[in-house]
Parts: sequence; C-alpha cells; structure tokens
Amino acid sequence: MSRTPSPTAQDFVPFATAALDFHRALNLPGGPLVTSRAELDALHSHLVSLYELLDAHAVRVGQLLPAEGNHLRATRTRIWQAADHLHAAYHTAPRTDSGEVPDREACRSGLPEGAPELTICQRHQRTAHLVRRRTTPTDLHTPFTGLIRH
Repeated sequence: MSRTPSPTAQDFVPFATAALDFHRALNLPGGPLVTSRAELDALHSHLVSLYELLDAHAVRVGQLLPAEGNHLRATRTRIWQAADHLHAAYHTAPRTDSGEVPDREACRSGLPEGAPELTICQRHQRTAHLVRRRTTPTDLHTPFTGLIRH
C-alpha cells in the first residue's frame, strides 16, 4: 500500500496555513488589543477541524504504523487541549454588545448567553463527545513530556 497521495489529490492544508498567516499579518499589527469573541469562535472552529483531520489520520495510520499513530494521537490530544482553552477564553472575553466580562458563575451555568453565541459551545460539546471516545482522561490531564508510547 502506498503512503503517498495520488497525484490527483488536492492538498488544501497549505492554503489554510497561508490564510492564517495572511490573517495574522493583516489583522494583528493594527487591530484591537483584545481578541474579539468572533475571532475566538473562528479559531476554535479551525482547531476543531484540525482535530478531526488529525483524528482521521491517527485512526488510519495507527492500524498500519503504530509508532506514527501514537504521535498523531498525541498531536490530536494537544490540539483538543488548545481548543478547550480557546473555548474557555471565549467565555471570559468581553461580550460584544456590552463589553462586560461574564463572571465565572455565569459561564458555569451551561447556557450563559443563548443563541447564536452558543454555536461555539455546541461545536465544543459535539467534539468533546468524540474526544471522550478516543482519549483517556489520563491522556487529557497528563502534562506533555515529549515521550510517546511505542
């Protein structure tokens, strides 16, 4: 079985990387000092998509090459942790309409703001379900040491 993609396969990952680089170069130097909730939502969406891509690779590769699969699974876990932090950052960022920062109790209530702002929460919960099926609690809470099980 060949590990290289077919010559007709489209590789869009470089375009996604270029788009992020372009966004950073255009928007951060002269942009606001505080990250908007809309940008945090968009970044969360990007990381969740990256998580799903890495998950698909980890599942396929892990069956053929266990060592590579372990590295991909570890990467997938770290991307989820980053998405989890972005979700938390979203809920501590100032609200768009009032500029107020929600208190911790409001965020813990589960539905602090209602639709459509909760799109990030729906995406996060849907992905968290997959994370719980694919990852052990130990994997999620162990600090990364760079060591991968072989």
